[in-house]
Amino acid sequence: RTPRAAREERAEARAMYANANAASDRLTADVIADADRRYNPLGEYEIDLRGLRIGRLENLATARDQYDAYDFTGNDVVRLENLPSMPRCKTLMFGNNRIARVNGEELARATPALTTLTLTNNALRNLGDCDGLGSLKKLKMLTLCGNPVCAKENYRLYVIYKCKALKTLDFQKVRASEREEAEKTFGADDGAAQRAKTFTPGDGLEEIKDETKKDAKPSGPTPEQLTALKVAIANAETLEEVSRLENALKSGVVPSDLRI
Repeated sequence: RTPRAAREERAEARAMYANANAASDRLTADVIADADRRYNPLGEYEIDLRGLRIGRLENLATARDQYDAYDFTGNDVVRLENLPSMPRCKTLMFGNNRIARVNGEELARATPALTTLTLTNNALRNLGDCDGLGSLKKLKMLTLCGNPVCAKENYRLYVIYKCKALKTLDFQKVRASEREEAEKTFGADDGAAQRAKTFTPGDGLEEIKDETKKDAKPSGPTPEQLTALKVAIANAETLEEVSRLENALKSGVVPSDLRI
Protein backbone atom coordinates (compact mmCIF):
# COMPACT_ATOMS: atom_id res chain seq x y z
CA ARG A 1 0.00 0.00 0.00
CA THR A 2 1.43 3.34 -1.06
CA PRO A 3 1.59 6.38 1.27
CA ARG A 4 -0.91 8.15 -0.96
CA ALA A 5 -3.37 5.27 -0.70
CA ALA A 6 -2.95 5.25 3.08
CA ARG A 7 -3.68 8.98 3.29
CA GLU A 8 -6.78 8.59 1.14
CA GLU A 9 -7.96 5.70 3.29
CA ARG A 10 -7.52 7.74 6.47
CA ALA A 11 -9.33 10.71 4.91
CA GLU A 12 -12.21 8.46 3.90
CA ALA A 13 -12.39 7.01 7.42
CA ARG A 14 -12.49 10.50 8.96
CA ALA A 15 -15.26 11.54 6.56
CA MET A 16 -17.30 8.46 7.44
CA TYR A 17 -16.82 9.14 11.15
CA ALA A 18 -17.85 12.79 10.75
CA ASN A 19 -20.94 11.81 8.77
CA ALA A 20 -21.90 9.26 11.40
CA ASN A 21 -21.61 11.86 14.15
CA ALA A 22 -23.60 14.42 12.17
CA ALA A 23 -26.34 11.88 11.52
CA SER A 24 -26.56 11.00 15.21
CA ASP A 25 -27.49 14.64 15.97
CA ARG A 26 -30.54 14.55 13.72
CA LEU A 27 -33.94 13.06 14.32
CA THR A 28 -34.20 11.11 11.10
CA ALA A 29 -36.92 8.75 9.95
CA ASP A 30 -34.52 5.86 10.54
CA VAL A 31 -33.87 6.95 14.13
CA ILE A 32 -37.61 7.04 14.76
CA ALA A 33 -38.16 3.67 13.08
CA ASP A 34 -35.39 2.04 15.15
CA ALA A 35 -36.43 3.55 18.51
CA ASP A 36 -37.63 1.35 21.36
CA ARG A 37 -41.34 1.25 22.09
CA ARG A 38 -43.12 0.18 25.24
CA TYR A 39 -46.10 0.73 27.48
CA ASN A 40 -45.12 2.99 30.36
CA PRO A 41 -46.44 2.57 33.94
CA LEU A 42 -49.44 4.77 33.07
CA GLY A 43 -50.43 2.40 30.30
CA GLU A 44 -49.41 4.86 27.58
CA TYR A 45 -47.77 3.57 24.42
CA GLU A 46 -44.40 5.35 24.48
CA ILE A 47 -41.52 5.85 22.05
CA ASP A 48 -38.04 6.14 23.59
CA LEU A 49 -35.85 8.82 21.97
CA ARG A 50 -33.66 9.48 25.00
CA GLY A 51 -29.99 10.50 24.89
CA LEU A 52 -29.56 10.71 21.12
CA ARG A 53 -28.04 14.22 21.07
CA ILE A 54 -30.97 15.42 18.99
CA GLY A 55 -30.70 19.16 18.47
CA ARG A 56 -33.87 19.87 16.53
CA LEU A 57 -37.33 18.34 16.28
CA GLU A 58 -38.01 17.10 12.77
CA ASN A 59 -39.44 14.15 10.82
CA LEU A 60 -41.85 13.27 13.62
CA ALA A 61 -44.62 12.95 11.05
CA THR A 62 -43.06 9.59 10.14
CA ALA A 63 -44.19 8.31 13.54
CA ARG A 64 -47.76 8.63 12.19
CA ASP A 65 -49.23 9.62 15.55
CA GLN A 66 -48.94 6.07 16.90
CA TYR A 67 -47.86 7.03 20.43
CA ASP A 68 -49.41 8.45 23.57
CA ALA A 69 -46.03 9.49 25.00
CA TYR A 70 -42.76 10.75 23.53
CA ASP A 71 -39.60 10.61 25.66
CA PHE A 72 -36.89 13.06 24.49
CA THR A 73 -35.02 13.16 27.81
CA GLY A 74 -31.30 13.92 27.62
CA ASN A 75 -31.03 15.51 24.18
CA ASP A 76 -29.95 18.97 22.98
CA VAL A 77 -33.26 20.43 21.84
CA VAL A 78 -33.29 24.23 22.14
CA ARG A 79 -36.78 25.09 20.90
CA LEU A 80 -39.97 23.17 21.52
CA GLU A 81 -41.50 23.64 18.09
CA ASN A 82 -41.86 22.11 14.62
CA LEU A 83 -44.18 19.33 15.76
CA PRO A 84 -46.60 17.70 13.31
CA SER A 85 -50.22 17.01 14.14
CA MET A 86 -50.21 14.46 17.00
CA PRO A 87 -53.77 14.38 18.38
CA ARG A 88 -53.08 11.11 20.21
CA CYS A 89 -50.16 12.52 22.22
CA LYS A 90 -50.83 13.01 25.92
CA THR A 91 -47.31 13.14 27.36
CA LEU A 92 -44.10 14.89 26.28
CA MET A 93 -40.85 14.46 28.23
CA PHE A 94 -38.01 16.89 27.48
CA GLY A 95 -36.03 16.80 30.70
CA ASN A 96 -32.30 17.61 30.50
CA ASN A 97 -32.38 19.42 27.17
CA ARG A 98 -31.54 23.06 26.41
CA ILE A 99 -35.02 24.41 25.72
CA ALA A 100 -35.19 28.20 26.03
CA ARG A 101 -38.45 28.81 24.17
CA VAL A 102 -41.78 27.02 23.93
CA ASN A 103 -44.01 27.80 20.97
CA GLY A 104 -47.19 27.28 22.95
CA GLU A 105 -49.72 28.03 20.21
CA GLU A 106 -48.05 25.62 17.80
CA LEU A 107 -47.70 23.00 20.52
CA ALA A 108 -51.39 23.34 21.39
CA ARG A 109 -52.39 22.84 17.77
CA ALA A 110 -50.09 19.85 17.34
CA THR A 111 -50.98 18.14 20.64
CA PRO A 112 -54.53 19.14 21.62
CA ALA A 113 -54.79 16.24 24.11
CA LEU A 114 -51.52 17.00 25.93
CA THR A 115 -51.94 16.62 29.70
CA THR A 116 -48.35 16.06 30.92
CA LEU A 117 -45.26 18.07 30.03
CA THR A 118 -41.82 17.57 31.58
CA LEU A 119 -39.25 20.32 31.03
CA THR A 120 -36.93 19.62 33.96
CA ASN A 121 -33.40 21.08 33.75
CA ASN A 122 -33.77 23.25 30.67
CA ALA A 123 -32.99 26.92 29.95
CA LEU A 124 -36.26 28.78 30.54
CA ARG A 125 -35.07 31.95 32.26
CA ASN A 126 -37.84 34.55 32.45
CA LEU A 127 -41.51 34.45 33.31
CA GLY A 128 -42.32 35.40 29.74
CA ASP A 129 -40.70 32.18 28.56
CA CYS A 130 -43.60 30.34 30.23
CA ASP A 131 -46.34 32.33 28.51
CA GLY A 132 -46.80 29.81 25.71
CA LEU A 133 -47.74 27.11 28.21
CA GLY A 134 -51.02 28.93 28.76
CA SER A 135 -52.16 27.79 25.31
CA LEU A 136 -52.21 24.17 26.49
CA LYS A 137 -55.80 24.07 27.71
CA LYS A 138 -55.71 20.44 28.92
CA LEU A 139 -52.31 20.56 30.62
CA LYS A 140 -52.63 19.08 34.12
CA MET A 141 -49.07 18.09 35.09
CA LEU A 142 -46.11 20.39 34.45
CA THR A 143 -42.53 20.09 35.67
CA LEU A 144 -40.10 22.99 35.32
CA CYS A 145 -37.66 22.15 38.14
CA GLY A 146 -34.08 23.04 37.32
CA ASN A 147 -34.90 25.98 35.03
CA PRO A 148 -33.55 29.43 36.01
CA VAL A 149 -37.09 30.81 35.86
CA CYS A 150 -37.96 28.87 39.02
CA ALA A 151 -35.96 31.41 41.03
CA LYS A 152 -38.00 34.37 39.78
CA GLU A 153 -40.36 36.23 42.09
CA ASN A 154 -43.94 34.88 41.92
CA TYR A 155 -42.84 32.14 39.51
CA ARG A 156 -45.24 29.53 40.82
CA LEU A 157 -48.22 31.91 41.00
CA TYR A 158 -47.51 33.18 37.50
CA VAL A 159 -47.44 29.69 35.96
CA ILE A 160 -50.60 28.72 37.85
CA TYR A 161 -52.30 31.87 36.56
CA LYS A 162 -51.29 31.08 32.98
CA CYS A 163 -52.17 27.37 33.05
CA LYS A 164 -55.78 27.29 34.15
CA ALA A 165 -56.21 23.49 34.09
CA LEU A 166 -53.00 22.70 35.96
CA LYS A 167 -53.32 20.19 38.80
CA THR A 168 -49.64 19.59 39.62
CA LEU A 169 -46.66 21.92 39.23
CA ASP A 170 -43.13 20.72 40.00
CA PHE A 171 -44.46 17.60 41.75
CA GLN A 172 -46.61 19.68 44.08
CA LYS A 173 -50.38 19.80 43.94
CA VAL A 174 -51.84 23.15 42.93
CA ARG A 175 -53.97 24.24 45.88
CA ALA A 176 -57.17 26.23 45.61
CA SER A 177 -55.61 28.93 47.78
CA GLU A 178 -52.72 29.25 45.32
CA ARG A 179 -55.09 29.61 42.40
CA GLU A 180 -57.01 32.30 44.26
CA GLU A 181 -53.79 34.13 45.08
CA ALA A 182 -52.61 33.86 41.47
CA GLU A 183 -55.88 35.37 40.24
CA LYS A 184 -55.64 38.10 42.85
CA THR A 185 -52.04 38.88 41.91
CA PHE A 186 -52.31 38.79 38.13
CA GLY A 187 -56.03 38.76 37.35
CA ALA A 188 -57.27 41.85 39.19
CA ASP A 189 -55.47 44.08 36.68
CA ASP A 190 -55.73 42.78 33.13
CA GLY A 191 -52.27 44.18 32.41
CA ALA A 192 -50.50 42.83 35.48
CA ALA A 193 -49.61 39.46 33.99
CA GLN A 194 -48.36 41.14 30.84
CA ARG A 195 -46.14 43.48 32.78
CA ALA A 196 -44.77 40.53 34.75
CA LYS A 197 -42.76 39.53 31.71
CA THR A 198 -44.83 39.49 28.55
CA PHE A 199 -44.64 43.19 27.83
CA THR A 200 -44.20 44.15 24.19
CA PRO A 201 -42.13 47.34 24.02
CA GLY A 202 -44.35 50.30 23.15
CA ASP A 203 -47.71 48.62 23.96
CA GLY A 204 -50.08 50.17 26.49
CA LEU A 205 -48.05 53.31 27.04
CA GLU A 206 -51.22 55.41 27.27
CA GLU A 207 -51.95 53.69 30.59
CA ILE A 208 -48.66 54.65 32.18
CA LYS A 209 -48.67 57.50 34.69
CA ASP A 210 -46.29 60.38 34.17
CA GLU A 211 -43.37 59.84 36.51
CA THR A 212 -39.70 60.67 36.48
CA LYS A 213 -36.79 59.35 38.43
CA LYS A 214 -34.51 61.59 40.46
CA ASP A 215 -31.48 59.95 38.94
CA ALA A 216 -32.71 60.37 35.37
CA LYS A 217 -31.07 62.72 32.92
CA PRO A 218 -33.64 65.02 31.24
CA SER A 219 -32.36 64.56 27.69
CA GLY A 220 -34.12 63.22 24.62
CA PRO A 221 -33.21 59.58 23.96
CA THR A 222 -31.06 58.69 20.99
CA PRO A 223 -31.99 55.72 18.74
CA GLU A 224 -29.40 53.65 20.61
CA GLN A 225 -30.95 54.58 23.96
CA LEU A 226 -34.46 53.73 22.71
CA THR A 227 -33.23 50.31 21.60
CA ALA A 228 -31.48 49.77 24.94
CA LEU A 229 -34.68 50.72 26.81
CA LYS A 230 -36.75 48.20 24.85
CA VAL A 231 -34.19 45.46 25.44
CA ALA A 232 -34.11 46.31 29.16
CA ILE A 233 -37.93 46.12 29.34
CA ALA A 234 -37.92 42.73 27.64
CA ASN A 235 -35.35 41.42 30.14
CA ALA A 236 -36.77 43.04 33.29
CA GLU A 237 -37.33 40.59 36.11
CA THR A 238 -39.78 42.45 38.38
CA LEU A 239 -42.97 44.44 37.95
CA GLU A 240 -41.30 47.48 39.50
CA GLU A 241 -38.46 47.38 37.01
CA VAL A 242 -40.84 47.03 34.06
CA SER A 243 -42.93 49.98 35.30
CA ARG A 244 -39.83 52.15 35.79
CA LEU A 245 -38.54 51.42 32.29
CA GLU A 246 -41.98 51.91 30.73
CA ASN A 247 -42.16 55.37 32.30
CA ALA A 248 -38.73 56.20 30.94
CA LEU A 249 -39.70 55.03 27.46
CA LYS A 250 -42.85 57.16 27.45
CA SER A 251 -41.39 60.30 28.96
CA GLY A 252 -38.15 60.19 26.99
CA VAL A 253 -36.13 60.63 30.19
CA VAL A 254 -33.32 58.08 30.09
CA PRO A 255 -32.32 56.53 33.46
CA SER A 256 -28.73 57.21 34.38
CA ASP A 257 -28.11 53.50 35.05
CA LEU A 258 -29.20 52.36 31.57
CA ARG A 259 -26.50 50.39 29.82
CA ILE A 260 -26.14 51.14 26.10
